[in-house]
Amino acid sequence: MPTLRFHAIKETFDHQPIKIQETQKRSEFYAENVFDENTMRQYLSKDAFLGVKNAIEHGTKISRSIADQVAVSMKDWALSKGVTHYTHWFQPLTGATAEKHDAFFEILGDGFAVEKFDGGQLVQQEPDASSFPSGGIRNTFEARGYTAWDPTSPAFIYGTALCIPTIFVAYTGEALDYKTPLLRALHAVDDAATDVCKYFDKNVKKVHSSLGWEQEYFLVDKMLAASRPDILLTGRTLLGHSSAKGQQLDDHYFGAIPTRAFNFMRDLENEAMLLGIPVKTRHNEVAPNQFELAPIYEEANLAVDHNALLMDIMGRVASRHNFKVLLHEKPFAGMNGSGKHNNWSLSTDGGVNLLAPGKTPMSNLQFLTFFINTIKAVHTHEELLRSSIASAGNDHRLGANEAPPAIMSIFIGEQLTKVLQELEGVTKGKLSPQEKTELKLNVVGKIPDVLLDNTDRNRTSPFAFTGNKFEFRAVGSTANCSNPMTVLNTIVAKQLKDFKAEVDKLIDGKGLKKDEAVFNVLREYIKSCRPILFEGNGYGEEWEKEAKKRGLSNNKTTPEALKGRISKQSLELFEEMGVLSKIEAQARYEVEIEAYIKHIQIESRVLGDIARNHIVPTAVKYQNVLVENVKGLKEIFDKDFKKVAKEQLGLIQSISTQIEGINVNVTNMINERKIANQIEDLEKKAAAYCNAVRPLFDEIRYYCDKLELMVDDELWPLTKYRELLFTR
Repeated sequence: MPTLRFHAIKETFDHQPIKIQETQKRSEFYAENVFDENTMRQYLSKDAFLGVKNAIEHGTKISRSIADQVAVSMKDWALSKGVTHYTHWFQPLTGATAEKHDAFFEILGDGFAVEKFDGGQLVQQEPDASSFPSGGIRNTFEARGYTAWDPTSPAFIYGTALCIPTIFVAYTGEALDYKTPLLRALHAVDDAATDVCKYFDKNVKKVHSSLGWEQEYFLVDKMLAASRPDILLTGRTLLGHSSAKGQQLDDHYFGAIPTRAFNFMRDLENEAMLLGIPVKTRHNEVAPNQFELAPIYEEANLAVDHNALLMDIMGRVASRHNFKVLLHEKPFAGMNGSGKHNNWSLSTDGGVNLLAPGKTPMSNLQFLTFFINTIKAVHTHEELLRSSIASAGNDHRLGANEAPPAIMSIFIGEQLTKVLQELEGVTKGKLSPQEKTELKLNVVGKIPDVLLDNTDRNRTSPFAFTGNKFEFRAVGSTANCSNPMTVLNTIVAKQLKDFKAEVDKLIDGKGLKKDEAVFNVLREYIKSCRPILFEGNGYGEEWEKEAKKRGLSNNKTTPEALKGRISKQSLELFEEMGVLSKIEAQARYEVEIEAYIKHIQIESRVLGDIARNHIVPTAVKYQNVLVENVKGLKEIFDKDFKKVAKEQLGLIQSISTQIEGINVNVTNMINERKIANQIEDLEKKAAAYCNAVRPLFDEIRYYCDKLELMVDDELWPLTKYRELLFTR
């Protein structure tokens, strides 16, 4: 057995669980390292505090004098906690977070120095915009870009740095990050939803979009992971035969959490709590060594920041526990992949969840208004919504018909299906006296009672209503939540805007009462949205055929799906809602399609290297052992040699067959990659990598995995699935 592999296993078995003494209630140290409202009240003057509050709640501009006060207070607070540096923390289009640390330290002259941090340093910094993906917005020689403070997401201390959440824009003003368009989308849905809310409550002044993400992940031993070049360079295993025992017994899901994993979780949760991330739930997931963490719901922008921060924290905490976190959507073949379910809803400044059914017909009419408009938005823009979750990693889940499929559909449950059918069937005009008596409110249409837990759950649905929210289940585990949340809030904002225009037209143009106009528009929406509603098994081939008849897209690969981002409809939508300019939208398409190409390219190169430089030499070495064995048998048994050595000769031949299969397919893959690399058009290049290069991965893997079952376990160079997945 190779030294590294043996050492890795020994480290795992000898490792003693880290004991964490939780001497405090979590509520006592929650957000201790966050410059939140409670901290601001202690450190800011009344004027400065109100200035920041108004900026958060009403979007008012923070003056330079207020910014200076806030900066000094942030610095004093941070210094009191041993902080030495500050950084603008942002989310460029790399998919990771970014930060450049500067010390508070300044030289005054004459040998004197001081800790300094002012409003200018708080509000704006200038990182190199040409070194991040820009989709052509910035050239190599055009380096200027700006980060600008986002006061709606509080600053926090991580390590010895004060981290200030910011947006990131080019010198010319275009967004180069995930946060900027998200903030624009949240503003758009706030305006549109508030206008619609006034049909039901004129006191509503603001609507918040909320998000509760569920983060799935795998834990593998750090030293074992280090023995796998594919895990280190791509985040997943490109080779590996399935373990005899996998997830087929269903004994891991919700089972007792293994001790090492439990200690990691406790440490992670403590770190998260200090940073104000309200983690709530932890449990074993379906696959061995797969787990999930979920927080309490938060305002969408803050929730997105917290998820991005958590993914970074997970890696650092895991390292302390001799683990490596795998966030890839499909790190192990034959095992469940990992997603990041995005639970989304809208609520008013009065605390009313607009997607929670009410106790009266009127409140239920408000619920149905937002419920049906969301369905209509998804139906109208299903290809754009699919594009928001497209990635090379997520293709392994969606395109392969693993939970959930690539076809966008909505599950609403039996009861709500009946409710919509009832509403659709009500004739136009005023209610009969009997109906009025039953409803006790002059609401046009028979609004039934709707219970909170009014649906079953359908894990094959990519977009499901789960009682008081919609669960976007198709989001990949590595994704930045901003992408799907920007699209979802934008399409709902557009739909609510159109809805209000239609209702107002019926009220002003045809003299209908408000409730009657609202209901008439909703009824027409129900009729037009039937194709997107599906209650059955999303995995079946029957659904693919049915979806095609309904006119729904089935974009199984990223190159296909990303076209939805730059369709005429999508470009016009983003511009109308002020979320992305045409230049910004096209640039993001280029960034994402290029990222896809690079991911497949990297995986191809890693796979070729492992196959030829690790697997083939090992197979030849073992084959030589067999050859020597056969030679010895021939000397001993002479005439009966072929009979005695039958199995060895067959194995030698089989190994040669597998080696030939590997070399032929690796050569084909390299040739296809060379052809693809010569293509300048990004769309065609991505298609070449998708359709010509990537399919050869499975061919190469087939022969390598066959060899894994033939070659002596002591010689095999890669840590096996049974070792990676069952480390305790």
